[in-house]
Amino acid sequence: MDSRKIQGYALGFIAAATYGLNPLFALPLMADGMGTPSILFFRYLFAIPIMALMMVARGKSFKVTWRQAWLLLVFGLLVGLSSVTLFEAYRYMDAGIASTLLFVYPLMVAIIMSAVFHERLKPVTIFSLATALVGIGLLYKGEGGATLSVAGTALVMLSALSYALYIVGINKTELARVPTLTVTFYVLIFGLLIFVANILISGHLSVPAGVGEWSRICALALLPTAVSFLCTTLAITYIGSTPTAILGAMEPLTAVVIGVTVFHELLTVRDVCGLVLIITAVTLVIVGGSIAPHLTAIRRLFPRRHR
Repeated sequence: MDSRKIQGYALGFIAAATYGLNPLFALPLMADGMGTPSILFFRYLFAIPIMALMMVARGKSFKVTWRQAWLLLVFGLLVGLSSVTLFEAYRYMDAGIASTLLFVYPLMVAIIMSAVFHERLKPVTIFSLATALVGIGLLYKGEGGATLSVAGTALVMLSALSYALYIVGINKTELARVPTLTVTFYVLIFGLLIFVANILISGHLSVPAGVGEWSRICALALLPTAVSFLCTTLAITYIGSTPTAILGAMEPLTAVVIGVTVFHELLTVRDVCGLVLIITAVTLVIVGGSIAPHLTAIRRLFPRRHR
């Protein structure tokens, strides 16, 4: 393996692992009494200048058309909605479980592409959907008989759906031709509007108190946002989108490890089985195109018998 590929896989791993650090910084802020809108307000606010510096360093243009600006507004609101619903879900369920449930968004993308854009669902995709449903079912009820919060599960599903709509929309509009850094910069700006509106309506803004809280806010803006995005972009350049996406499975695994080791969240055998099934299902969707020929070859080994 050449050095370029080694760097690409390392960057993909870092991108996924840093995004999985969301609970590490968000949960202590919530425990200190900061509301979700306030946390995300400062996270987005601090991430915007970081993205701007990245754009300047890489020579990317800030210029967009009015039509592109309207599209960016819509997708920014979707990303903001995805963020706030995920963080709110942390109040109802363990962070590791919430982060893993969120990882069904590629399955939602497959369904949207099939239903709206008439892309044919492959057998491997159908199998993956069934596998994911079984995995979610295992997560829904633990060994002690206690079920996951319906509200928390609904919030995570809404977060995943919002992000799935964002991914489909970006790929199916003229924004696909706009530099990724430029899109992300404006998405963060427009996503910030959700939290600004909430603060204006409620009249309440929780300002971080002390060095500890400010450092967590800065870490949220830097690691799960700026660093994760930059490493993802570079990894795609070095090894391609599919391997980078597969490495995204490290996101929920990182969140689970942090939840268990740092926050002492309970992880049952049933939970582990559910996590494995969901990650397996999504991985099958991502690599479906590359394994389809092998599945076809195996199927040909067992031809149907004609009566």
